[in-house]
Parts: sequence; structure tokens; C-alpha cells
Amino acid sequence: MSEHILKRHNKTLILYHIVCPAKYRQKVFTERVELSLQNICIEIGKRYEIHFVEIGSDEDHVHFLVQSVPVMSPSMIVQIIKSITAKKIFKYNPEVKKLLWGGKFWTSGFYLNTVGQYGNETIIKNYVKDQGKTYKQIYRGQLKLFEDFA
Repeated sequence: MSEHILKRHNKTLILYHIVCPAKYRQKVFTERVELSLQNICIEIGKRYEIHFVEIGSDEDHVHFLVQSVPVMSPSMIVQIIKSITAKKIFKYNPEVKKLLWGGKFWTSGFYLNTVGQYGNETIIKNYVKDQGKTYKQIYRGQLKLFEDFA
């Protein structure tokens, strides 16, 4: 289980589930590439405030469960992981370049989701509601990314 990160003025537990597909969805994750990826990620963890809780691969994509600090945006975390791993995998596994034309290891996109160790949306809403002696909901909106302004 992940531990809180204690800093001078804050205590956080921020977890992200990140999925990165290989370019062209090529099946590049052999045991040798997976071992390289594991070692590269351990080195990233030593240099940056990114802790790899778990790494799992399929033939054509990788799942990362990572913990980091609030000053690092999720997109910055993904950029660090993708850029360093791509460069080093090509260096340590030159055979992969034959499968991935164009010099890119990862697709340009990714999937990212926050992970709550202590509960989902409903549990957190109930926790907030049960604080104090009286609780009055003053607003409830729907979760959504984009509004339709049509």
C-alpha cells in the first residue's frame, strides 16, 4: 500500500493510473524490453519525485501506477516517463527501432486517471457530508470535462 509523502507544509497521497500504448500499437514488449523498462523506471524514481507503485505490460501497451507530489502536474509526469523510457529503450534494445519506424516509441496520446486509496466519489461525498454538526449542500454539479455551449 502506498504511503503518504510528507513535506514541510503538506502531506499528500496522489496516485495516477497511466496507460501508454506503443507507437502503431506494435507488439514490442518482450521480456527483454520489459526488464529494460523496469530498470529505467526505477532510475526515474531515484531522480524525480515519481514513485512507481506498479508497472504492468501487455504486448503493445504499458500500465503504470505512480505516486507523485502536487507540484508535478499529471502531464509533466507522463512526459518525463515517456521521454526517458523511449530514449533508453531504444538505446538498450536497438532491435525495437526496426518495428517502430519514424523514431517514436510511444503514441502521442495516453490514458490517465486518478486513483483514490480511501474511496470513490460517493464515499468522499458522504465523508464531507458527515463532517461537523450540520451539513448543508450548497451546490451539486455533474462530473464532466466539457460543456456543450450550443
